[in-house]
Amino acid sequence: MAIDSSSPSWVVELNSPPNPKSKIASSLPNPPGFSAALTGKRAALASKSPARKTPSPEETDILKIKKSWEVALAPAKQIPMNAIMMYMSGNSLQIFSIMMVFMLFKNPLQALMQTNSAFAKYETPRTKSKMWAVKAVYVLMNLMALALGIWKVNGMGLLPTTRSDWLAWETPREPLERTIFAF
Repeated sequence: MAIDSSSPSWVVELNSPPNPKSKIASSLPNPPGFSAALTGKRAALASKSPARKTPSPEETDILKIKKSWEVALAPAKQIPMNAIMMYMSGNSLQIFSIMMVFMLFKNPLQALMQTNSAFAKYETPRTKSKMWAVKAVYVLMNLMALALGIWKVNGMGLLPTTRSDWLAWETPREPLERTIFAF
């Protein structure tokens, strides 16, 4: 792009290359927050930084076990949230509370059916002996979530736990005496 004399000064300054730094300017440190592009000696120093070494198989197995414990304890972290949601949804039979209870049963049951696939990427021949405890905790946490669902269904009155729920199969009692009021 040709710069003519009628161009504003900012266009001329924008299109012209910057002047090289003077010795005084190069001796001053950059202001805080300024990140200059790496050039010259700085680029050479940055390229000499040591490369990250690859982890050993033992370190990788330790990391896999730690990550599998995080996965196993994740359902326990959801239990307080689910308990508060179940408390807030109330005990009446409404679409919101029914859908909440449905999701409370669906998610742990799905997780229980997919236990082995949830830990497949963390399981190696060396970690197989340690994974049974992790899987057991995972199953226990999901069973606790199911117990929360059973508590909610009982609170809604949908579990047949009282004697009056089974009256159709019970024979009526024959009284030993009858009382008749006389006015």
